[in-house]
Amino acid sequence: MMKTAKSGLDRILTIELVRVTERAAVAAAKLRGRGDEKAADQAAVDAMRSELNRLPIDGTVVIGEGERDEAPMLFIGEEVGTHEGPTVDIALDPLEGTTICAKNLPNSLAVIAIAEKGSLLNAPDVYMEKIAVGPGYPDTIVDIDLPPAEMISRIAEAKNVPVAEVTACILDRPRHARLISEVRDTGAAIRLIGDGDVAGIIDTTLPDETGIDIYMGIGGAPEGVLAAAALRCTGGQMQGRLILDSEEKVSRARKMGVDDPNRVYDLMDMASGDVLFSATGVTDGNMLSGVKFKRTWIETNSIVLRSFSRTVREITARHQDMDKF
Repeated sequence: MMKTAKSGLDRILTIELVRVTERAAVAAAKLRGRGDEKAADQAAVDAMRSELNRLPIDGTVVIGEGERDEAPMLFIGEEVGTHEGPTVDIALDPLEGTTICAKNLPNSLAVIAIAEKGSLLNAPDVYMEKIAVGPGYPDTIVDIDLPPAEMISRIAEAKNVPVAEVTACILDRPRHARLISEVRDTGAAIRLIGDGDVAGIIDTTLPDETGIDIYMGIGGAPEGVLAAAALRCTGGQMQGRLILDSEEKVSRARKMGVDDPNRVYDLMDMASGDVLFSATGVTDGNMLSGVKFKRTWIETNSIVLRSFSRTVREITARHQDMDKF
């Protein structure tokens, strides 16, 4: 009998992948609220690396922690997995929102995406200007070059609601003072977040639950790729442009294959092919609950996405064997 060729990654990896973020989230959650960002990050990295190396993949980290930071690394170029499965690229943040976790504030996550080799943008660790919306909008509704007021108006028109019923998510940073002022002048609402723009962008995928319609502003480029991977799986839209404002950054980006420093990247530029994405809550957030330590078990709350089938799995798990974490 002739076998039918499978498309994309093996779907069993969608379930295997959640174990990776669960393990990292639990390790970090043991240190939340303790005020030690590096210790929490190190715990998440060690746990994620250990679980990644159990996966039946031949994986290479293309978005990680090691291109610039002095933080504990799952570094760019690191090879992970058993090397006996599909060859994949990996984007990860073992602890998205280290400060959030250290202060036990909302929306800290353990996050990972895997995709067919060559499918993820190899972005340098620089800032990226970003704009993102969830599914259900007309194609090409996002335009990073539009004035904020016009972009907000587009969203209101597409939703058939007054501008006052649109909410934008923006990182609370001095660099966003003008953006915040322009959005508020429209009459739209803003939800300011202190950190964790991966969570902020993912929140646009379920506006009825999170209250977020659009993400706007400047954040990390690696986080932009991770968020793009999630949006690929849900049908959202996103554009990003690297901020290469020095010769050193231009040179570093060129070494990673970025030839045009002014290029606007869309969703498919940042995450193409078959993409799997998993996030587990470390602290309670808009979409995911944080890790709960019960008397006889540990509870985790995760979301697992796949672009090929547009499957969204929400997984609440009870881990009875406490020694495994």
